[in-house]
Amino acid sequence: MRYKATVEYVGTGFSGWQKQMFVPSVQEELESVLSFLLKEKIAVSVAGRTDAGVHALGQVFHFDVRESTLQPFQIVNAVNCHLKEKLIVLLNMEVVDETFDARFSAIRRHYQYRIINRKTPLAVFRNRYWHVPWELDLDFMREQAQCLVGKHDFQSFRSSKCGASNAIRTLDRLEVEKNGEEIIFYASAKSFLHHQVRIMVGTLVAIASGKLVSVTEILSGRNRCYAGPTAPPCGLYLLKVDY
Repeated sequence: MRYKATVEYVGTGFSGWQKQMFVPSVQEELESVLSFLLKEKIAVSVAGRTDAGVHALGQVFHFDVRESTLQPFQIVNAVNCHLKEKLIVLLNMEVVDETFDARFSAIRRHYQYRIINRKTPLAVFRNRYWHVPWELDLDFMREQAQCLVGKHDFQSFRSSKCGASNAIRTLDRLEVEKNGEEIIFYASAKSFLHHQVRIMVGTLVAIASGKLVSVTEILSGRNRCYAGPTAPPCGLYLLKVDY
């Protein structure tokens, strides 16, 4: 029997989604609780692994169970009772066909990146936003963001640790919204390269700060050193996954 679940979590304090030796991870917390509740060893497969400090509002995973008398809502309630102090919450769960795969069945992933643009430091929003205390040219940032939409070679926008066989990706959406001190980026694509969203945001902030000139030149350069810094993980959220 295969279950599909949607989970929300705060990434602060975790090494990321993926289970690793000697450090806390979201995957390990979920597998531990699910294995205890369902009385068998559970392994979860996820739509997209998030890095240390990255948050999720709509991460999706699946797992298989040989036999269970628990209904999905009972599993959700029990997991949330165990993990609420860890700031990991299951939003929903359902039984799905065994052909469903959280990663390979996904047709689009949506990310959000949040910035607070003000001089004074953050208190309530610390570890939830990137604090940018200097002035940004928002109109130029929006203009340059649209140069990234479409099918491109994003070699300049992936980390050196990226394991993808090539850097060709199609970015369906990259929009920038401003509400008072808050600047929010929305990025959507079927798949992203390692650190791609954070590098795009860091580059656009550098451009809006007058430190870099043109996204087109950075794309054509096909070298990570041409792009801007990698934005901090605390501002990144996996918003939702489409199937």
